[in-house]
Amino acid sequence: MTFGCKCRRTETSSCFLLNPKEGTSSRAANGFHYPERRKGLWFRLRKILLYVLGLYIAIPFLIKVFPGIQAKLIFLNFVRVPYFIDLKKPQDQGLNHTCNYYLHPEEDITIGVWHTVPTVWWKTAQGKDQMWYEDALASSHPIILYLHGNAGTRGGDHRVELYKVLSSLGYHVVSFDYRGWGDSIGTPSERGMTYDALHVFDWIKARSGDNPVYIWGHSLGTGVATNLVRRLCERETPPDALILESPFTNIREEAKSHPFSVIYRYFPGFDWFFLDPITSSGIKFANDENVKHISCSLLILHAEDDPVVPFQLGRKLYNIAAPSQSFRDFKVQFIPFHSDLGYRHKYIYKSPELPRILREFLGNSEPEHQH
Repeated sequence: MTFGCKCRRTETSSCFLLNPKEGTSSRAANGFHYPERRKGLWFRLRKILLYVLGLYIAIPFLIKVFPGIQAKLIFLNFVRVPYFIDLKKPQDQGLNHTCNYYLHPEEDITIGVWHTVPTVWWKTAQGKDQMWYEDALASSHPIILYLHGNAGTRGGDHRVELYKVLSSLGYHVVSFDYRGWGDSIGTPSERGMTYDALHVFDWIKARSGDNPVYIWGHSLGTGVATNLVRRLCERETPPDALILESPFTNIREEAKSHPFSVIYRYFPGFDWFFLDPITSSGIKFANDENVKHISCSLLILHAEDDPVVPFQLGRKLYNIAAPSQSFRDFKVQFIPFHSDLGYRHKYIYKSPELPRILREFLGNSEPEHQH
């Protein structure tokens, strides 16, 4: 029996071994071309990698040859978020005590403006026209001119939420879209953005009487804000205080620190390819230089977990401003927000401490001999 069993196993094995082509044909028929399949996958993968590598190398040269690309990436004015909102109707965003205006800083330039009155006037403001809103600026409530950052419009969600917070604290809030943003007409530039801000500031001052006017800049808007305030101080008409939320030192350092630059940060000639085109486009936003020529109280707010403008740039700007001679008679304050709070780049408005911070800082923004 033992011998018979062995013969059957051998016979079975022999049958298999005597028909190797049949087994191969069966596997081929089922699509098991392992070497060919691996070769095809590797060819396609290599092709994709070559395309990616070629694009990676080409982008720096494109930016160098066409510096306007870099300018568009800085302004991002073509990114309109949220979409499909009617900027003529701020009430659609929950701002029922807000009026939409259009101002004309220069010929062929039109900028859209929102004016939100203090919340205590919510009922009174219903159905009122632009003239009523303009006259309201002369009331006993202070005014904040808000300068937003890149991308989006004056109707951006986080911006609207900040207007609501400031309005609830008793401030008028005047915000606007720079030329080229939202429904404002014109081509973006640092000079143009600064001139738009100057025009709106002068428009406010012509109607606000002796009411305090504060300037609040966020992100890229901090560059516009320091440009504006430096110019105002040089002509001896400074604002009552300057607030910088998530500021940087200058646009070159911000561009180098931005998360989008990570994949190129160690690329040979990074400064020449990416940063020099920014300068050649006339874009500087030199906060670090401007603060040396500003004479009014300065408050800097920055979240430690800011992924867009690194926290250390805000701290560095404060360290430049605090010892400056121009601030010797004014308050200079830096307020950090711990990373555990999750305020990141644009959610400081959520802080329950913000009303107290503003009340303590703006409650007395007159000159005083301390930092």
